[in-house]
Amino acid sequence: MSIKLIVGLGNPGADYEGTRHNAGAMLVEELARQYHGSLQPEAKFFGLACRISLEGRDVRLLIPTTFMNLSGKSIAALAQFYKIDAEEILVVHDELDIPPGTARFKQGGGHGGHNGLRDTISALGNNKNFHRLRLGIGHPGNAKLVSSFVLKKPSLAERQQLEDVIAEALRLMPLAINKDWGSAMNKLHSFKA
Repeated sequence: MSIKLIVGLGNPGADYEGTRHNAGAMLVEELARQYHGSLQPEAKFFGLACRISLEGRDVRLLIPTTFMNLSGKSIAALAQFYKIDAEEILVVHDELDIPPGTARFKQGGGHGGHNGLRDTISALGNNKNFHRLRLGIGHPGNAKLVSSFVLKKPSLAERQQLEDVIAEALRLMPLAINKDWGSAMNKLHSFKA
């Protein structure tokens, strides 16, 4: 199955713009810009949405405007409306378990404590088989510091690393969209900003 929906997770509003937790939303905003899509508010999808042509394929983009822990409500609404299966969804999100400047493609798996993924799995009827693009933000070193860490802006060096790995992920997106996951994964997984 090919990817028909790419979702960028984040929190809405100016207070959260540029924070680590909004890495997924940053990538989808840049993807829309590169492919001349205009993300517009869609009340029935609880988010910003548009459609682009990516390598000749019709792909929908979505940034939920719910808070992170309610992301699934937005994703499920759009997926149900357009009859998109979980396996045709790519969710882009921040990842504590990999260092800044790195990213990983993955299909399926648990939520790993990520509230946006937890809610998405639940909203998709406990279907975990959607694709993920995990953007590394690093870990603060102590579990008690995680919630404040993800809601802060990265350092200038980390921000540059995030922008570099987003650019590389976007460069490889056509491979992923065209079902060449092996090549996309190998190239992205060997990249280090």
